[in-house]
Amino acid sequence: MSERVKVVTLGCEKNLVDSEIMSGLIHERGYRLVEEADDATVIIVNTCGFIDAAKEESVNTILDMADKKETGRLKALIVSGCLTQRYKQQLMEEMPEIDGIVGTGDFHNITEIVDEALHGKKPIRVGNPIFNYEQKLPRMVSTPRYSAFVKIAEGCDNACTFCSIPIMRGAFRSRSMESIVAEVELLASQGVKEISLIAQDSTNYGTDLYDGFMLPELLNRVSQVEGIVWVRLHYAYPGFFTDELIEAIRTNPKICKYIDMPLQHSEDIILKRMRRPGRQRDTRELVAKIRSAIPDVALRTSLIVGFPGETEEDFERLCEFVKDMKFDRLGVFAYSSEEDTPAVRLPDHVPDEVKEWRVNTLMEIQRMVSRDNSSRYIGKEIDVLVERYDGRSDIYVGRSMYDAPEIDGEVFISNCSSGIGNIQKVRVTHAYEFDLSGEGIA
Repeated sequence: MSERVKVVTLGCEKNLVDSEIMSGLIHERGYRLVEEADDATVIIVNTCGFIDAAKEESVNTILDMADKKETGRLKALIVSGCLTQRYKQQLMEEMPEIDGIVGTGDFHNITEIVDEALHGKKPIRVGNPIFNYEQKLPRMVSTPRYSAFVKIAEGCDNACTFCSIPIMRGAFRSRSMESIVAEVELLASQGVKEISLIAQDSTNYGTDLYDGFMLPELLNRVSQVEGIVWVRLHYAYPGFFTDELIEAIRTNPKICKYIDMPLQHSEDIILKRMRRPGRQRDTRELVAKIRSAIPDVALRTSLIVGFPGETEEDFERLCEFVKDMKFDRLGVFAYSSEEDTPAVRLPDHVPDEVKEWRVNTLMEIQRMVSRDNSSRYIGKEIDVLVERYDGRSDIYVGRSMYDAPEIDGEVFISNCSSGIGNIQKVRVTHAYEFDLSGEGIA
């Protein structure tokens, strides 16, 4: 076939996995995947619709891709993902440049949709998001050859008042352990060494299939796959963080001592309005328990500022909480009003300029915290996954087990004896706000 397809991915790692499966299906169909949009006869934009900024980026990207029809090369523009799941009708009415739409639960039909769009049919496939990855599908991994994301569940049942994920992704549904392990085995056979397990709520894994919290067993099963060196856990919901999970992370050397656990806020009144589990006392007790059991653990969290009703006093106490808790990694986001979510109807919305100021203020606090935290690595030996070579400075750059792909810090290595994609032991000599540097140990 002569068609050339470009898949453009926006948003989170979960969206990236969907794009990789669509790419695998397209390749299997016989279409040619291309790197540059200018070379494509078909473009698929896999959108994000989580917050206003993501929606704006998605719309702008669709319009940018539509402009390529002016060259006469682009025949079909397909839009998929979260934005289409929420706004299928508006998109087709307001953006006639779009030739086909597919929702979050229908992307496994992407080849049919492309075929129909190429024949001028303007297909719309947006049903209930119930697809769960149990069937075996081809996948073309787009991350570096040694690292991959594996989705262990889809959707969410937690009903946080600010979140539109259940609207776009549906109810929580776990993949079977057998299908996850089989995928990891396939990835390992292709040279993948680092597996990052992702879900909207990973700690709830298995409760719908096995009548219990099965994440500890899954972590141990995945780590037993030959060739896997690191297993990394993302998006651990604090309300379901069990003692068994802590023990699995503590005792299994392949499980990264890294926990990504979004907390969203510290203050009880805000947590209640957000419909988040527990209260600040519970959070402090959980973090203390984790750090006591796993002294070298790196904790990442994310916080939302400017939630409706957040007063200056609430924010000041949040700042003190961040100073006190000394999180190793921190993301801060301004609250975004999402239609059809309960938080939109809450009183006392915070002005945008105040939200922005609070984001910047909290990140400045975290800079100081990060600088202090990083200094504890000086003089220590750590394992680093080598990712690239910087020819200008003649050093290699990688990540420790305490740093996730794309979002966390890096380690700059002199005297590196390992190649890209391998583990190098490094003695840390310098610490910065978010990064480290050191010398490779033979």
